Amino acid sequence: MNPVLDLWNSLNQDSAAATVLPCCGSRAWASELAARRPIADEVTLLAESSAVWLSLPREAWQEAFDSHPRIGEQKAQKNATAESLKASAKEQSVALSADDAAKHALKEANRRYEERFGRIFIICASGRSASEILAALEARMSNDDATEMYEAAEQQRQITALRLKRWLEAE
Repeated sequence: MNPVLDLWNSLNQDSAAATVLPCCGSRAWASELAARRPIADEVTLLAESSAVWLSLPREAWQEAFDSHPRIGEQKAQKNATAESLKASAKEQSVALSADDAAKHALKEANRRYEERFGRIFIICASGRSASEILAALEARMSNDDATEMYEAAEQQRQITALRLKRWLEAE
């Protein structure tokens, strides 16, 4: 058994939800995932997390998106926990270390994306260079709104899975 998971399974509903909230940023996701306890292992946790995430309405997805800083930045739009911001900085470490030209290109592309879709660009940035992120952003600009919402949701699902895995390894 995993000691982090064992402790989490023993918490009350509100504490359990608050504990996992930084992994996603959606209160509905955190509450529903906590309601599915006890969860025996990492595989089950990741499967339950994905199932919960995919069942949520767009508003819950948007809340999670809003908890992220823009790619290349370190401050979220709203509702980010300190743990979430720390995780974002780690995930974006390659992009944050880009040269000034790459940072400027990301900033401009982010601006265009937000004008087009009305939300920040979400990507699982872990291990990706600024140029890889920029290429993905440019490719996704041709998506229609529904396709892009689902792509952003899939990227958030991947981010959440990575954060849950790191959380389980934390202690």
